Parts: sequence; structure tokens; C-alpha cells
Amino acid sequence: MAPAEVEEDTGIHCRLDDLLAARGLTLTRLSELVGVSVVNLSILKNDRARAIRFSTLRAICRALECEVGDLLVVEP
Repeated sequence: MAPAEVEEDTGIHCRLDDLLAARGLTLTRLSELVGVSVVNLSILKNDRARAIRFSTLRAICRALECEVGDLLVVEP
């Protein structure tokens, strides 16, 4: 039996919820704009993502009119 997988705390926090609220957008609408599933965006929004493609990151930033540093922040 394999040991239980422990999620690594990277200290990187996704501010997607805050940015969506500030722009009056829903996760569903963002999904339509960037071509990424609601499920995958939800994983990112809830800080459960282990990786993100640069193309996805760029599409999200373009749709939200923000910079990468507005979306992803390093927390101590």
C-alpha cells in the first residue's frame, strides 16, 4: 500500500476570487473567456493547483486585465 500523498504547501496563493469579485465576473464567465474548464479554474482558485501552463496564466491575466503578480502572490 502506498503512503498517503501529502500536499506540499508552496506558499503561493491565488487571488482569483478577489480579482473576479473586483471585476464583477463569475468563474463560469471566466471559463468561457479563457477556454479553461470551471473545474480547473476552481482548483486554481482554491489553491489546490500544482502547476499552471503559461498559456493559461496569460489567458487569465488578459481576461482579468491584470499582471501575474496580481493573480499569484507568495505568502510567508
